[in-house]
Order: sequence, then structure tokens, then C-alpha cells
Amino acid sequence: MANAKREMSFGLAIIPLLAMIAGMAITIIVFEGSPHVPLVFGSLVAALVAWRVGYRWADIEEGMYRGIRLVLPAVLILITVGMIIGAWIGGGIIASMTYYGLKIMSPSYFLVAIALICAVVSLAIGSSWSTMATIGVAGMGIGLSMGIPAPMIAGAVISGAYFGDKMSPLSDTTLLASGLSGTQLFDHIRHMLYTTIPGLLIALGVFWYLGRQFNADTVPAEEMESVLLTLQESFTISPWLLLIPVIVIVMVARKVPALPALIVGVILGVLAHIGVQGGATGEALSTLQGGFSFESGNAMVDKLLNRGGIDGMMYTVSLILVAAVFGGVLENTGMLEAIVRKILSLVRSDGGLLTSTVGTSFLTNVMAADQYLSIVVPSRMYAKAYQDRNLHSKNLSRALEDGGTITSVFVPWNTCALFIAGTLSVSTLEYAPYAILNYAVPIISILFAWLGLTIVKLKPSEKKKEASLEA
Repeated sequence: MANAKREMSFGLAIIPLLAMIAGMAITIIVFEGSPHVPLVFGSLVAALVAWRVGYRWADIEEGMYRGIRLVLPAVLILITVGMIIGAWIGGGIIASMTYYGLKIMSPSYFLVAIALICAVVSLAIGSSWSTMATIGVAGMGIGLSMGIPAPMIAGAVISGAYFGDKMSPLSDTTLLASGLSGTQLFDHIRHMLYTTIPGLLIALGVFWYLGRQFNADTVPAEEMESVLLTLQESFTISPWLLLIPVIVIVMVARKVPALPALIVGVILGVLAHIGVQGGATGEALSTLQGGFSFESGNAMVDKLLNRGGIDGMMYTVSLILVAAVFGGVLENTGMLEAIVRKILSLVRSDGGLLTSTVGTSFLTNVMAADQYLSIVVPSRMYAKAYQDRNLHSKNLSRALEDGGTITSVFVPWNTCALFIAGTLSVSTLEYAPYAILNYAVPIISILFAWLGLTIVKLKPSEKKKEASLEA
């Protein structure tokens, strides 16, 4: 029989994480396998440790189910994005966006342009996922046709999309961080400008530098013409088809939830496949399940357009679920709390506290595999420490976003990284070096913390107000 439940120690709490990381290293590096099994192994180790501490199987199982429930919205959106990619390829929408993009954009400035476009759209709609599922997918097609490597394009798309997601008052992570920390929404957004604007400028500078190597000479004119001709021969190209992504973006901007808005995009894509491209109804419906498939004779076009569908997302969905089980066990059995408690015991300064918050948010992304938990868990653990040090809550809210929202894209089993890999067809390890904004912001945040820059102390009136709210 299991022991009576006792408080989880740091030494025990760290065992499942080390086991999972070791499993990842052996499986992926040595055997070139997938991360599914190491996550299952980590979950088993976590369950065994929890049982030894005194947790019943019912407690452990409930943690697994809680983790899965938390990621179900992401799973539904991912499945819908699979359908929308298939429908938009079949409906000629991606082909039209690629065709006109190649006609208008210059290869030299493409990376900067796509990053800025994604930033503006994401800022307007408050969703990096919706931005990447629409503008990002089209951007991949345009950039690849220009001869720009996929990881670079994905990095620019991610940088722009996450700038908007982090700074938009419509973003769920922005609202979550400000709400959990008790910070006024626009105080939180203004305070993030100090770290996020420099991060964006650095990213744009790098993309400008990288883009200089791409011009009309790097992509032979005959190859570009071949792509354009293949698109024209294979699809009905029309500027009217561009209205479909515009409708989806406007719907999200007008606060229609992402899932219904994307479903409208799927329906419009199917109608375009049947009505504009002349495809059979059965073919259009099959594309939603198995993705779009055709042979044009042009290798670049075939690589770009043979994808999508629910089936194409199942690898990613299964990985999200096993990662959610691992994170759920760690959260429900107090292991995450034990690790954060240990970190807090080592904090000796304001800079150390801010750095610890950024680091803990990233660590939660690693362990819990979910962007929202990377904000929720540290906000609960660190709130009192900020009050004790007389620090304004907007310091906490900014650190949560600098370390949580932004870094989720670097953890291959995190829901955000999995969404990106499934949507843009670029693996985490490939795009990570080019997601410039996403690692520039946390570095700037930590640097500012240790230099004492932009750290805001509570004024006497604000301190009294917080005390009265607690009472």
C-alpha cells in the first residue's frame, strides 16, 4: 500500500524531468526516433515517484486527464487547421496567394516583409496561431518559391506572429498574464514595450541581413516563370480567392472565437474547390481528411501543395496528448511547485527574482508542455515574492510573458511548437535559430533585470491599494 501523502521534495520532483530529458537524448539523437516514447517514459517515472510519496493512482490519473483537458482546445484547432490547409490548397487559395506574392514581393526584403505583415495581423486579431495558419502558410509558399530556405521563412513568420500575440490587448496570453498578476491590461502592455520592441528591431535587422543573399539572380528567371506557369495551369488563379483569408482574419479581429472562424475558412475553401476549381464534391471532402495530392511535374510546386488534411496532423496531435499527460502528472502531484519552491529559495535580489520568473516560465514550458501553464504556475508561485520586494505587479506580468509566451516555440513537445511544426511543415530544431524575436526578448528581459533597468517599485499609494485588495 502507498505511504501517506507527504510534501514533494525538490530531489524527487526533478527525477521525472531528468528521466524524460535522458530518454529524449537517447531516442532522438542516438536512434533518430520520435519524442513520444520518452514523454510516456517520463510520465511513468513521474507516476512512480508520486506513488512512492503517497499519491493514489486516482490522483495521478486525474492529473493525466487534467493535462489532456487543458490541451483539447489546441487539439481541435490543430485538426481544423489541417482541414483548412487542405481546403485552401484544393480551392486554389494558397496557389493564388503564392502567385500574387511572387509577382509583388522582392526576395531581398521578403523575410522583413512577412515578419511585419504577421506582426500587424497578429496584433490586430490577437492570435499567433490564426496568423500562422493563414498568412504564415501562404508566406511559406511564396518564400519557398523564391528559393528562401523554409526554416528562415518559418522564423520570420513566428517572430512576427508572436510579437502581435504578446502585445495585442485581444490576445489570451496577454489577458491571462495581466489578470493573474493583478496588473491593469494596458499597464502590462506598455511595460512589455521595453523588451519586445528592441526584440522586434533586432529580429527585423537580422532578417534584413539574411535577405540580402536572395535576389533575382539567386532564383533563375526560368525557374520562377516555371512556378508561375505551373500554378496557372494547375489552378484557377483569381484575386477574389484572396477574400477568403481576409474574411477569416476579419472574423477573428471582430472577436469571433478562433475555432468557428477557422471552420468558416474550411467551408469557404471547400466551396472554392468545387465552384472555382471544378473539383468533385467527394474529392473536396477527401482532401479535408487526407490532404491535397496531385502531380504537376514541378518539384517545387508539388512539395509546396501536397499536404494538409486531418491525417497530416495526427502525429502532432498524438504528441500533444502524451506531452499533456506528462505535464498533468507533474502539475497535479506538486512536482512543478517543488521545483519553483527550490528556485525561490535561491533568489537574493530583484534581478534574481525577475530572472527566476523568466527561467521558471521557460522551465514550465518544458515540463508541462503548455504555454498557458507557463503563465499560470509561476504567477501563483511568485506573486507574494514580488509583493515582499515592493515590486509592481507589472514586473511579474512582463516576466511571465517574456519567459512563457515567447519561449513556448522552442520546446519540441510543447503545444505551440507542435502547432508550428504541423502548420508550417518545419521542425522545431530547424526553425529555432531563426525565431529571432523569441529568444531576443527573454535575453533582453534578463539583461534589463540584472542592470536594474525598467524595474518598477510600488509607490506608497499603490502599496496601500494592494494591501486593501488583499484584505
